[in-house]
Amino acid sequence: MSLILVEKKDGFVSRKLKKLGYRGIDTGEVQLENVKVPTSNLIGEIEGKGLKQILAGLELGRINVAARGVGVARASLEDSIEYAKIRKTFGKPISEHQAIQIKLAEMATKLEASRLLTEQAAKAYDSGNRSDLQAGMAKLFATETALFNSTEAMRIHGGFGYSPEYNIERYYRDAPLLAIGEGTNELQKLIIAKQLVSED
Repeated sequence: MSLILVEKKDGFVSRKLKKLGYRGIDTGEVQLENVKVPTSNLIGEIEGKGLKQILAGLELGRINVAARGVGVARASLEDSIEYAKIRKTFGKPISEHQAIQIKLAEMATKLEASRLLTEQAAKAYDSGNRSDLQAGMAKLFATETALFNSTEAMRIHGGFGYSPEYNIERYYRDAPLLAIGEGTNELQKLIIAKQLVSED
């Protein structure tokens, strides 16, 4: 397999896709119909290195997605803390109710674990060594935390969380893509397991 740069010209057809979330970034579909590409557009100097080139980007891509998961999880927590302090029920802020405190504590703990896993993966990658295991763990945990925290934030905000008046509904829509992108979380579990059993 080789990677080759295809320029937009006759026979190159593309269209933007509508999405549930991540609307700030375009996602599209590309079709090539009788498009001729010169061999000078080969990426890299040697044919047959395409798969290696793609796989080389996966570790960094997974760390990137993990970092985005940390961001969504953090925003969900911060917005929830702020809202819990001002929203009152039964004469006191909901932040004083144990049920809300438990949610905030779980969200904060998962966020910190996600941040540390992501930082560890980034350091492993920067060292120049293989970081499949660390990147897979960070991506898996941080994106699951983004899903968890955005859902808990929705519950803390109640009906307001379901309204575009608050950012919570956006976090709730954006989080699922993170669990899919750069390899699904189910795939991450397989990658982690294979690394664990292959280690000496």
